[in-house]
Amino acid sequence: MIHRNRRSLLLAGLGLSGLSIWGARALVRRRAPAARPVPALPQPEASPLVARGMLQLNNGALGSGGWSGLHIDNDLQLTAVSDLGYWLQAQVQIAADGTPQGLDQVRHGALDDGFFDSPPGRLTSDAESLARLPDGSWLIGFERWHHVTRHPRIDAPGVIWSMPADLRNAPLNAGLESLAVLADGRVLAISEGLWTGPHGWPRAWIGGPGNWMPVGYRPRGGYVATDACGLPDGSVLVTERAFNYRQFFRGRLVRIPAAMIASAQEDTLLQGELLTEELPHENWEGVTSFRHQGQTWIALLTDDNEMFFQEGLLAFFTVKEGVLGKG
Repeated sequence: MIHRNRRSLLLAGLGLSGLSIWGARALVRRRAPAARPVPALPQPEASPLVARGMLQLNNGALGSGGWSGLHIDNDLQLTAVSDLGYWLQAQVQIAADGTPQGLDQVRHGALDDGFFDSPPGRLTSDAESLARLPDGSWLIGFERWHHVTRHPRIDAPGVIWSMPADLRNAPLNAGLESLAVLADGRVLAISEGLWTGPHGWPRAWIGGPGNWMPVGYRPRGGYVATDACGLPDGSVLVTERAFNYRQFFRGRLVRIPAAMIASAQEDTLLQGELLTEELPHENWEGVTSFRHQGQTWIALLTDDNEMFFQEGLLAFFTVKEGVLGKG
């Protein structure tokens, strides 16, 4: 039998030891590289995509986890937002043979909603979608309080960007996961869980403040749209995600044809053509496209939910000639 005081001291010592171990691990993570390369995702022979490799993200060096919205420009500058209310910028390192190597010049910080007195909790921090307008400013879409803010720089204060009134009816944690700037400058916004309209599919909109046209988006059965990005040829890439307890997370990448976008009218039902579903069983929530080495690249991002059994991954692909048009 251990004396009460000795037992208290022992428990305190174990607690301090645990904190020390946790602190040491956190310090190691902060000092480790921001991302490390992991093997490419093999794609079927007939796939329009060529796997280039993946990066496993290090939350300790990146300042947060839960990265959801993604953008990479042609200069390989990566910008992302986290559903914990943070922004990230870094330079993607790609070797001469086209293999992703890591992230450099990492910057991160808290998103500035621009409000003098922000609402409590996660109402203004649950960032889920990211898009860049032609003038270089950023759009960030939020869940819980369903709204979009516009920022001249990712680290600058935002202002409310007007969205359709019915967005407010979306479920608390199933709002605006997807924002994409189209080739003609309009914006495509897709809700995750606002099931409405004549088709009974998730509500989406095309347009901009004061000029939104309601459309629908039809994902594959059991999937929801989690991000989108416009391509120079007028088409749109969309990531879709499904979850159940038997198969865990599943992801797929589809492309809405340019002709479908161009001809869309009120309540048109948009649907993507499958590009790949050969992805690790993770929570795929980000997609972007850029030009590099004369090719069209696509990058996909997972949200690890800051869970020890999930991974933050960046997967890179190039597009086979003639599949998506030239950028």
